[in-house]
Amino acid sequence: METQSISTKEINLDQEIKLIDGHFTPSEAGDIINSVLDVKINFHKLQRLSRTEGNANDTCEYDNSRIIELIDAKHDAKDYFKDARLKGKKLRIESIITIQVED
Repeated sequence: METQSISTKEINLDQEIKLIDGHFTPSEAGDIINSVLDVKINFHKLQRLSRTEGNANDTCEYDNSRIIELIDAKHDAKDYFKDARLKGKKLRIESIITIQVED
């Protein structure tokens, strides 16, 4: 029986996704950022629910604090976009998500 050795190629373990890239009115920017933050808030709420199901004593401190941070970010962003709208400004948003494999 003959065995073959398989050479492994270097695999790029980093991934980048250009999520947002453009110029927007404050209203458009608000819609985009609020949508992204809402998805993250809901993700953490589902994680919290999943962890506490069957264990009502789990405080899920990380998820709770992250949810509060994201809600605060929504309020800050709302004020920022309101200010930009009142000044008649356009906004540039660029968001790149970097994904890296960890050992």
